[in-house]
Amino acid sequence: MKRPLKFMRLPAAERWILVKAALLLAAIRLGLGPRWFQTLRRLLGKVTEAPTEWLQEAYQSSADRVVWAVEVASRYLPGAGTCLTQALVAQVLLARRGHPGLLHIGVVKGEEGQLEAHAWLESGGRIVIGESELDRYTPLAALEGEKP
Repeated sequence: MKRPLKFMRLPAAERWILVKAALLLAAIRLGLGPRWFQTLRRLLGKVTEAPTEWLQEAYQSSADRVVWAVEVASRYLPGAGTCLTQALVAQVLLARRGHPGLLHIGVVKGEEGQLEAHAWLESGGRIVIGESELDRYTPLAALEGEKP
Protein backbone atom coordinates (compact mmCIF):
# COMPACT_ATOMS: atom_id res chain seq x y z
CA MET A 1 0.00 0.00 0.00
CA LYS A 2 2.90 2.36 0.70
CA ARG A 3 4.35 2.16 -2.83
CA PRO A 4 1.23 3.30 -4.72
CA LEU A 5 0.75 6.11 -2.22
CA LYS A 6 4.40 7.12 -2.55
CA PHE A 7 4.05 7.06 -6.35
CA MET A 8 0.94 9.28 -6.24
CA ARG A 9 2.73 11.81 -4.03
CA LEU A 10 5.42 12.34 -6.65
CA PRO A 11 5.11 15.41 -8.88
CA ALA A 12 3.31 14.64 -12.15
CA ALA A 13 6.50 15.02 -14.21
CA GLU A 14 8.28 12.41 -12.08
CA ARG A 15 5.36 9.99 -12.24
CA TRP A 16 5.34 10.36 -16.02
CA ILE A 17 9.09 9.70 -16.43
CA LEU A 18 8.80 6.71 -14.10
CA VAL A 19 5.99 5.26 -16.23
CA LYS A 20 7.98 5.88 -19.42
CA ALA A 21 11.03 4.21 -17.91
CA ALA A 22 8.98 1.18 -16.83
CA LEU A 23 7.36 0.79 -20.26
CA LEU A 24 10.69 1.11 -22.07
CA LEU A 25 12.37 -1.33 -19.69
CA ALA A 26 9.67 -3.91 -20.39
CA ALA A 27 9.77 -3.36 -24.16
CA ILE A 28 13.55 -3.46 -24.38
CA ARG A 29 13.76 -6.53 -22.17
CA LEU A 30 11.39 -8.32 -24.54
CA GLY A 31 13.34 -7.14 -27.58
CA LEU A 32 16.81 -8.06 -26.40
CA GLY A 33 18.33 -11.10 -28.00
CA PRO A 34 21.31 -11.84 -30.22
CA ARG A 35 19.34 -11.61 -33.45
CA TRP A 36 17.26 -8.62 -32.41
CA PHE A 37 19.86 -6.21 -31.00
CA GLN A 38 20.51 -4.20 -34.19
CA THR A 39 16.79 -4.05 -35.00
CA LEU A 40 16.08 -2.92 -31.45
CA ARG A 41 18.73 -0.18 -31.71
CA ARG A 42 17.21 1.09 -34.98
CA LEU A 43 13.75 1.21 -33.41
CA LEU A 44 15.12 2.98 -30.36
CA GLY A 45 16.75 5.51 -32.67
CA LYS A 46 13.33 6.40 -34.00
CA VAL A 47 11.92 7.05 -30.53
CA THR A 48 15.08 8.89 -29.54
CA GLU A 49 14.58 11.77 -31.94
CA ALA A 50 15.21 14.95 -29.98
CA PRO A 51 12.08 16.97 -29.24
CA THR A 52 11.59 20.54 -30.34
CA GLU A 53 13.90 23.19 -28.89
CA TRP A 54 11.41 24.57 -26.34
CA LEU A 55 10.77 21.08 -24.98
CA GLN A 56 14.51 20.39 -24.69
CA GLU A 57 14.94 23.52 -22.58
CA ALA A 58 12.18 22.39 -20.23
CA TYR A 59 13.92 19.05 -19.73
CA GLN A 60 17.55 20.23 -19.43
CA SER A 61 17.77 19.71 -15.68
CA SER A 62 16.16 16.28 -15.74
CA ALA A 63 19.18 14.05 -16.46
CA ASP A 64 19.52 12.98 -12.83
CA ARG A 65 15.78 12.32 -12.60
CA VAL A 66 15.91 10.13 -15.71
CA VAL A 67 18.63 8.01 -14.13
CA TRP A 68 16.61 7.88 -10.90
CA ALA A 69 13.49 6.75 -12.81
CA VAL A 70 15.36 4.00 -14.67
CA GLU A 71 16.91 2.67 -11.47
CA VAL A 72 13.62 2.74 -9.53
CA ALA A 73 11.53 1.19 -12.32
CA SER A 74 14.08 -1.59 -12.88
CA ARG A 75 13.69 -2.72 -9.26
CA TYR A 76 10.03 -3.52 -9.83
CA LEU A 77 10.13 -5.23 -13.24
CA PRO A 78 11.35 -8.84 -13.27
CA GLY A 79 14.31 -9.31 -15.59
CA ALA A 80 14.52 -5.62 -16.45
CA GLY A 81 17.32 -4.86 -14.04
CA THR A 82 20.17 -5.89 -16.34
CA CYS A 83 22.88 -3.36 -17.01
CA LEU A 84 22.26 -3.43 -20.77
CA THR A 85 18.52 -2.89 -20.43
CA GLN A 86 19.00 -0.01 -18.01
CA ALA A 87 21.69 1.61 -20.16
CA LEU A 88 19.54 1.43 -23.31
CA VAL A 89 16.50 2.91 -21.56
CA ALA A 90 18.56 5.71 -20.04
CA GLN A 91 20.14 6.40 -23.43
CA VAL A 92 16.72 6.84 -25.05
CA LEU A 93 15.20 8.94 -22.28
CA LEU A 94 18.25 11.17 -21.94
CA ALA A 95 18.48 11.73 -25.70
CA ARG A 96 14.83 12.79 -25.73
CA ARG A 97 15.83 15.49 -23.26
CA GLY A 98 18.82 16.70 -25.23
CA HIS A 99 21.45 14.69 -23.31
CA PRO A 100 23.13 12.31 -25.78
CA GLY A 101 24.67 9.21 -24.27
CA LEU A 102 27.37 6.77 -25.27
CA LEU A 103 26.63 3.11 -24.51
CA HIS A 104 29.74 1.12 -23.58
CA ILE A 105 30.01 -2.66 -23.52
CA GLY A 106 32.91 -4.42 -21.87
CA VAL A 107 33.92 -7.97 -20.99
CA VAL A 108 36.04 -9.81 -18.44
CA LYS A 109 37.03 -13.42 -18.04
CA GLY A 110 35.37 -14.80 -14.90
CA GLU A 111 36.97 -16.95 -12.24
CA GLU A 112 35.90 -20.16 -13.97
CA GLY A 113 36.91 -18.97 -17.44
CA GLN A 114 33.44 -17.83 -18.49
CA LEU A 115 32.98 -14.54 -20.29
CA GLU A 116 31.16 -11.86 -18.28
CA ALA A 117 29.81 -8.72 -19.94
CA HIS A 118 28.77 -5.34 -18.59
CA ALA A 119 27.15 -2.27 -20.12
CA TRP A 120 27.31 1.30 -18.89
CA LEU A 121 26.15 4.65 -20.17
CA GLU A 122 28.20 7.81 -20.32
CA SER A 123 26.49 11.18 -20.74
CA GLY A 124 27.87 14.65 -20.24
CA GLY A 125 31.33 13.27 -19.56
CA ARG A 126 30.28 11.07 -16.64
CA ILE A 127 29.04 7.52 -16.13
CA VAL A 128 25.32 7.74 -15.33
CA ILE A 129 24.32 4.04 -15.36
CA GLY A 130 26.41 0.96 -14.55
CA GLU A 131 29.42 2.59 -12.93
CA SER A 132 30.26 -0.20 -10.47
CA GLU A 133 33.49 -2.18 -10.97
CA LEU A 134 34.29 -0.71 -14.40
CA ASP A 135 38.00 -1.24 -13.90
CA ARG A 136 37.41 -5.01 -14.20
CA TYR A 137 36.07 -4.81 -17.75
CA THR A 138 37.89 -4.46 -21.04
CA PRO A 139 35.83 -2.13 -23.25
CA LEU A 140 34.72 -3.74 -26.51
CA ALA A 141 32.36 -1.24 -28.07
CA ALA A 142 30.97 2.24 -27.60
CA LEU A 143 27.64 2.85 -29.31
CA GLU A 144 26.00 6.20 -29.84
CA GLY A 145 22.23 6.32 -30.12
CA GLU A 146 21.03 5.24 -33.54
CA LYS A 147 20.05 8.03 -35.90
CA PRO A 148 16.62 7.61 -37.48
